[in-house]
Amino acid sequence: MEVFVELSIILGITVLVAGITKLLKQPLIIGYILAGIIVSPSFLNIVESTETIKVFSHIGVVLLLFIIGLSLSPKVIKEVGKVSLVTGIGQIAFTSLIGFFISRALGFTTIASVYIAIALTFSSTIIIMKLLSDKKDTEKLYGKVSIGFLLVQDIFVIILLMVISSFSGNLSMASISLGTIISGILLIVGFVLISIYVLPHLSDFFARSQEFLFLFSIGWGLGLAALFYHLGFSMEIGALIAGVALSVSPYNYEISSKMRPLRDFFIILFFILLGSQMVFGSISQLIVPAVIFSSFILIGNPLIVMILMGLLGFKKKVGFQAGLTVAQISEFSLILIALGVSAGHLTGEILSLITIVGLITISGSTYLITYSDKIYPYLSKYLSIFERKKLREEIQGSQDYECILFGYNRIGYDLLHTFKKLKKKFIVVDYNPETISELSKEKIECIYGDVDDDEFLSGLNLTETKMVVSTIPEFEANLLLISKIRQVNKNAIIIVISHNIEEANELYCKGATYVIMPHFLGGSHASRMIDEYRLDVNKFLKERKKHIKYLKTRKKLGYEHPKAEKHR
Repeated sequence: MEVFVELSIILGITVLVAGITKLLKQPLIIGYILAGIIVSPSFLNIVESTETIKVFSHIGVVLLLFIIGLSLSPKVIKEVGKVSLVTGIGQIAFTSLIGFFISRALGFTTIASVYIAIALTFSSTIIIMKLLSDKKDTEKLYGKVSIGFLLVQDIFVIILLMVISSFSGNLSMASISLGTIISGILLIVGFVLISIYVLPHLSDFFARSQEFLFLFSIGWGLGLAALFYHLGFSMEIGALIAGVALSVSPYNYEISSKMRPLRDFFIILFFILLGSQMVFGSISQLIVPAVIFSSFILIGNPLIVMILMGLLGFKKKVGFQAGLTVAQISEFSLILIALGVSAGHLTGEILSLITIVGLITISGSTYLITYSDKIYPYLSKYLSIFERKKLREEIQGSQDYECILFGYNRIGYDLLHTFKKLKKKFIVVDYNPETISELSKEKIECIYGDVDDDEFLSGLNLTETKMVVSTIPEFEANLLLISKIRQVNKNAIIIVISHNIEEANELYCKGATYVIMPHFLGGSHASRMIDEYRLDVNKFLKERKKHIKYLKTRKKLGYEHPKAEKHR
């Protein structure tokens, strides 16, 4: 009963602190760590049942990595694309290398420097996904790139955990057991084969009952974690492999959504325990290293990403926004250091140091990402050095085009075919260099440019343009585009896109000829079909055949519809 009362008091304090954190628009993880600091021996000294909380926190870490594994389909390398792969690997390499030398310069041991350098490379997938979702930026170019290199980091996590679990407490190359590595590889291969050939045949049986599916998921995740632990590996690698094995299941999203509430409860206790274990006796000695490491993460990491994306041909704004998504360390960074402490590789001071860095960078990056659109205009002129000069000068405004398409994406694909049928001179404007490269190969007139760039729009000859279509969903970008066109061309047909009724009305007021609202198009199209075909089943079947053919074509071209979020 004492444990129950202790947990109740701790969770009560956590609710109050997390509530304040929420009001300050900070991630709740900060509130959990602060609550842990408050209940620690340094303050209220409430935590007595440390072993019980440790068990719960281990379960939380296992469930967290199990759910991360569920999102890591074996096809993920193909999905993240070249830019995400290059940026992700480049950021990991440069951040860890620079972080190691900073650590050594500050006087940390080689082993501690390796741990710190690796911890600094990881960004929080959970926090970034939440912030991108709140801003509705997951479908923007920078959002897709960011999600891509976060997935690359997650894959690197799997490899890293495999390596760490092969070391003994001395952490030396001599301590790697060849037998352990071979058995680990055999285990992974075995479970990959099970996931491909066995689980798909059993998934329908598990899914017949939601309760049984939930029970199977817990048993599978914790069972494999325990098996790997029994065989000399870490529980974390077992949980990740368990998640990856189920990632190919058609029920992986259902499993993930059911496991999240359970994960959230136990992972809260991990961060509370983390905060309670912070060592404040030498806090004055940690301030300078914490500020240096935090500055490197908040400024250095974004610079690394901006340089890499600039070299790949992306515009400065895309690089800037993508760069901000790596301006914090992740929950896995804290887990990694905690594992190092429990293995005897690190001291409690290192855990305190990285926790302070986590608090600073997670708080700072949250504001930077949330207000990136407002911060960018103040830095825009200084960021031009991150663009390739050749691309900045590719404004072909001297030519006249009757039709201009801004943004070649899912909607732009259909519009492009319509423009071809019109037999009018047209050009496509896009700020994704990969898209421009693909269009150039198809001999389609295109130009690399950004609608948000006032200078770029001014360089275009819009006076004789008959039609301008924008598939870009950003409200402010479309307002700027309409304003620029109407200043020099009162008669042009301007078609833009919007996902919001109020914004659509505002776009009409500013001079849009027509506003496409994708959410309403499906119902409108179906209504017209019913009105035209009535109850003629043959006409509907004919339309069905055409639609299936169309979807297969889009599938071959690599277009995937965004996954809808479940409403809970």
